[in-house]
Amino acid sequence: MTTPSDESAPRTKTTTRTVIGRVIGGVVTAAAVGIAAFGSISSAAAGQEISASMTIVAPAAAGGGWDGIARELQQAQKANGLVNNVQVVNMPGAGGTIALGNVSVLNGQANNLIVGGTGLLAATIQFNSAATLADVTPLAVVVEEYDVIVVPADSPYESLDDLVAAWQENPKALPWTGGGSFDQLVVTDLALAAGIDPVETTYISSDGGGEAIQALLNGTAKAAAGGYPDNIDQIEAGRLRALALVAKEPIEGIDIPTASEQGYDISLTNWRMLAAPAGLTDDEVDQLTQLILDSVETPQWQDAVERYRWTERVITGDELTGFLDDEESRIRTLYEEMGL
Repeated sequence: MTTPSDESAPRTKTTTRTVIGRVIGGVVTAAAVGIAAFGSISSAAAGQEISASMTIVAPAAAGGGWDGIARELQQAQKANGLVNNVQVVNMPGAGGTIALGNVSVLNGQANNLIVGGTGLLAATIQFNSAATLADVTPLAVVVEEYDVIVVPADSPYESLDDLVAAWQENPKALPWTGGGSFDQLVVTDLALAAGIDPVETTYISSDGGGEAIQALLNGTAKAAAGGYPDNIDQIEAGRLRALALVAKEPIEGIDIPTASEQGYDISLTNWRMLAAPAGLTDDEVDQLTQLILDSVETPQWQDAVERYRWTERVITGDELTGFLDDEESRIRTLYEEMGL
């Protein structure tokens, strides 16, 4: 469920590590439609009680990781009567920063939430976006999910060591892909762990996990980093081979060895969070935080955690502030290693 690397993003310098950067009309159109719908819904909900109406913005197209979080949260709130009317609006573009920009101007409108996470924080840095997490009110991290390193099933690389050996021999000749900003960070982290200069790595940006899988299957890329939920169907169908799970320790129910177990000390987690517009009262922040805490305790949400193999991790308040500061510092360091 890796979030799309929406290529309506501001242009960055084209290098070996980022070979393909393109604007896809469908994504731009979808973003425009999402913004229009969002404006209409948000205006209608302004001033209502939080329990009466809520708009949850997924800053990506339907079917991605952020969309999954938004829709599972919607289901949990509706099924348990936590909010009477819950809408999900998809607003793809620029790695999530288009949606972030639209939410950032809804000052004081507490009936809105935006899904974010590692990828959104990374996109604000990568694209130097006008809107950042400082322009909204972060409320809670709710789950973490993990990337897998995959290759086509007919690849000559039977293990992570095989892949890394070929990569070390000629970094530019082994093209990687991934479906979002987070995936590129994982590739960078693995390169550093393997003693490879990330600047010399060929990385092909894809618009979401589905396109990244296609790049593998059609031979455009030789390896990929992508969300476990995005790739498990193709792994189980025998089209992709999983070489490593990027997690601190083995995950129950996932029969893939971790990169750390294989000697590569990488463990970037793709955490998912929820934020609200800026300008809220302390009482509104408390209400929204409690709404999220109540939502993640519901049977519907717990079922989603099991289905997607998410790892629950709830962070709020001052702890969240420190966590986000640390994550921003770590991500900036990785981008510096990429030469960005």
